[in-house]
Amino acid sequence: MNFQQLRIIRETVRRQFNLTEVANSLFTSQSGVSKHIKDLEDELGVELFVRKGKRFLGLTDPGKELLEIVERMLLDANNLKRLADQFSQRDRGQLTIATTHTQARYILPPVVTTFKHEFPKVHLELHQGNPTEIAACLVHGHADIGIATESLLEIPELVTFPYYPWHHSVLVPKGHPLEQTHPLTLEAIAEFPIITYQSGFTGRASIDSTFARAKLSPNIVISALDADVIKTYVEIGLGVGIVASMAFDTARDQATLSLLDSSHLFDTNTTYIALRRGHYVRGFAYRFIELCSPTLSKKHVHEALKPALDLE
Repeated sequence: MNFQQLRIIRETVRRQFNLTEVANSLFTSQSGVSKHIKDLEDELGVELFVRKGKRFLGLTDPGKELLEIVERMLLDANNLKRLADQFSQRDRGQLTIATTHTQARYILPPVVTTFKHEFPKVHLELHQGNPTEIAACLVHGHADIGIATESLLEIPELVTFPYYPWHHSVLVPKGHPLEQTHPLTLEAIAEFPIITYQSGFTGRASIDSTFARAKLSPNIVISALDADVIKTYVEIGLGVGIVASMAFDTARDQATLSLLDSSHLFDTNTTYIALRRGHYVRGFAYRFIELCSPTLSKKHVHEALKPALDLE
């Protein structure tokens, strides 16, 4: 048994049992992949995959149990390398943050600025994606920290921590009739075309449920991935925007847009910070989390991640 065999088992499942893709991802040949799998099955004395001819269709029962062990072994093998780096290169390395555009654009700049001042030798990579992609990055070990509102709570492999609460707000061009509507109501908003987030992004499900509870069917004419695009189309008069309140940049936006208080209309949302359970966390990663939220101390996060190796 060797680590290449274990990587092939894991990658075969991740690639939906397509051995050609497995071979390409691991820079080897398809025949080599097949041989590694057969050698491991012979060594263990059980078949790990359900086959139809030369095609792999899924995992056998032993294969399913083996996969859990393989994931732990490969995770711990990577943890050994990270542990060594922690002690040999305490203030350098790479930290990958998987997050959404909204977090990267509007929330994280002060955190990143302070972090880079404290750890100038750490390469910080911001990987932007949707919440499902962020969760997958964490589970597959492609990111150290994930920050998003949706999806992260649903993944058993992840440990999540509340980051901050927020509400949606309504944006209109300067001079729009809704500026004079007091108090602002869902009925008044629904009289206009609406521009907001795509499904699965930045609390869109919460927006939909809010209108549904009021028995209203809003006319959503444009949906976009991020607030900057939404604001662009609100500015040119194509509709009323519903965005995360933190996405309004007073210095840049107030000349052309008005932010209307809508906290009494929409549910509170919570953005979460997530890590892969069992993932070895470098010291500078703990510091990044603490810069996001001072209540999330290294001790607090470490205890929640157990069983995990300690840094000290």
